[in-house]
Amino acid sequence: MSDNILEEVFVKRSQQKKKTSPLNYKERLFVLTQEKIAYYDYDADKGKKKGLKGSVDIEKIKCVELVQPEPNAPQERKYAFQVIYDEGPLYIFAKTEDVRSVWIKKLKELVRFNKDLMQKYHPCFWVDGVWLCCHQEVKQAMGCKVLDTKNGFKSGTSSRRQSRKPLPPTPIEEKASRPLPPQPPEPPASSSSMTVIAEYNYTPLSAQDLELRKDEEYTILEKSDLNWWRARDKYGKEGYIPSNYVVEAENGLERFDWYCKNMNRSQAEQLLKSENKDGGFLVRDSSKAGKYTVSLFTKAGGDTGGSCKHYNICTAAQGQFYLAEKHYFNTIPELINYHQHNAAGMVSRLKYIVSNRAQPPSTAGLGYGVWEIDPRYLTFIKELGTGQFGVVKYGKWQGQHDVAIKMIKEGSMSEEEFIDEAKIMMKLRHENLVQLYGVCTKQRPIYIVTEFLANGCLLTYLKEGLKQHPTAVQLLEMCKDVSEGMAYLESQQYIHRDLAARNCLVDANGTVKVTDFGLSRYVLDDEYTSSAGSKFPVRWSPPEVLLYSKFSSKSDIWAYGVLMWEVYTLGRLPYERLSNTEIGEQVPRGLRLYRPQLANEKVYNIMSSCWHEKAEERPNFQELALTVQDLLYELQ
Repeated sequence: MSDNILEEVFVKRSQQKKKTSPLNYKERLFVLTQEKIAYYDYDADKGKKKGLKGSVDIEKIKCVELVQPEPNAPQERKYAFQVIYDEGPLYIFAKTEDVRSVWIKKLKELVRFNKDLMQKYHPCFWVDGVWLCCHQEVKQAMGCKVLDTKNGFKSGTSSRRQSRKPLPPTPIEEKASRPLPPQPPEPPASSSSMTVIAEYNYTPLSAQDLELRKDEEYTILEKSDLNWWRARDKYGKEGYIPSNYVVEAENGLERFDWYCKNMNRSQAEQLLKSENKDGGFLVRDSSKAGKYTVSLFTKAGGDTGGSCKHYNICTAAQGQFYLAEKHYFNTIPELINYHQHNAAGMVSRLKYIVSNRAQPPSTAGLGYGVWEIDPRYLTFIKELGTGQFGVVKYGKWQGQHDVAIKMIKEGSMSEEEFIDEAKIMMKLRHENLVQLYGVCTKQRPIYIVTEFLANGCLLTYLKEGLKQHPTAVQLLEMCKDVSEGMAYLESQQYIHRDLAARNCLVDANGTVKVTDFGLSRYVLDDEYTSSAGSKFPVRWSPPEVLLYSKFSSKSDIWAYGVLMWEVYTLGRLPYERLSNTEIGEQVPRGLRLYRPQLANEKVYNIMSSCWHEKAEERPNFQELALTVQDLLYELQ
């Protein structure tokens, strides 16, 4: 038994695990050891410790910080602090500021080497289903305030190797480590006077929306919703706009047609080759975080089919940009303008802009605050297939917007619980997740309306949709897309529970997006949740699910390894020669999938890392995404 480090009587707030549960405040005796922080029932009259009421393991703590007191808080609740772990924030109230400071300092010392320490936190309380600081309605939402240092401690030297080679005198073909997967955007302050420029036209989809006209400026009035900002146009009209349709006026490359955000190397090559113009070019995000790459198509050297070259935009010591030494520019647009007229060391000058900007991104819902969709505005065009919950059809909303419509067969889903969750799920937005637009719940069967992806199911795409034999880069980019979508879900504390190639879709550009996240929680079919039944995803399940039905983010990691195996076998069935019963018996005893022929040892090592018997030894999705990105850099 560890010796007690600190012991103090505090007021503890109930954790309000349900929105409807009442708040209460009780005195508890808190005891801190090297292993945990525990709290006990306390008899104040006798000064005696009674029964254990709860505890938090030190290794599971993600953040320790102050909490701003609520307005008009009583004196005993003035000095609050929070201990954040998997189940959310534990709110504790000290009697004096000095006592609070001592506990925070000691706790930060104990947790400073923990995995998954948070970079952002909520400085105010979670009360009645909303964060008082940023007004988000998702308890697991990313924090809205950035910690000055990693949980109060300066981060150690990065273990990532930094290049010390001198800057080269000629343009450099892209060679850089991939960035970490994108984090959910930081919820900004509730009011702002920021000026933005529209990247796309936007026609209002609800009465509260504001029309956007490409390249015009707008003033942002409110940013309390991550996905929909309140704005004013130059005529004084106000309304809500999709936040991913605009860019800050003084910022970014998004306003230039040659900049293709979120485009990978394979997609750039595919787009440039389809245009087939000598000197066709675009600018995209580089493999290295915060850097950019010029991708250029050339027919030089007698290559009639043409080829693509990729050049990093380098930064000089003085902060200037260049593609070739002696040609320095203060901004990237100035650099591009110069090289549109001068090759200056490249294989060709930049002659023709090639862009994928015609297609706007998906919005989080069909208009601000719209989650209930009137089925009269849906047109059904063709059947796409049948899923776990019923028929899926391709259609149009209001005759012009492509959508996929899941028609939920009665008795297959716990409908009321799903409808409550749908509002939260709509706020999840990431380029590697299929966007939920809304639901139709006023009739039966209910409909789930989502983004439509032209290339359909990843499993079918692997088996039939690839027009030519895929390259090693293409296969790994598919895995990268899934890892980044799952890293975002992980950051939102969402568990998929049924990750597999059949539950991913492919858009017209070849980008893979994860779908049906969390839906398996609402299945009413007992067979699906029993390892004895054929509908249970046995072939994608780790030992703890097969034996104990214990789902977690680590069971999603196991399933991701199996999905990688599906990608590298071009859609074969895992353990194809074994029955579900045999798999359920042999996987807990150590059976693992073999290395696919298209996967080298490094790729198979990533798969294998997902299949550790002990869940805690498997990586998380942030780590996986980084590993996949680094390997992708090596292949390129």
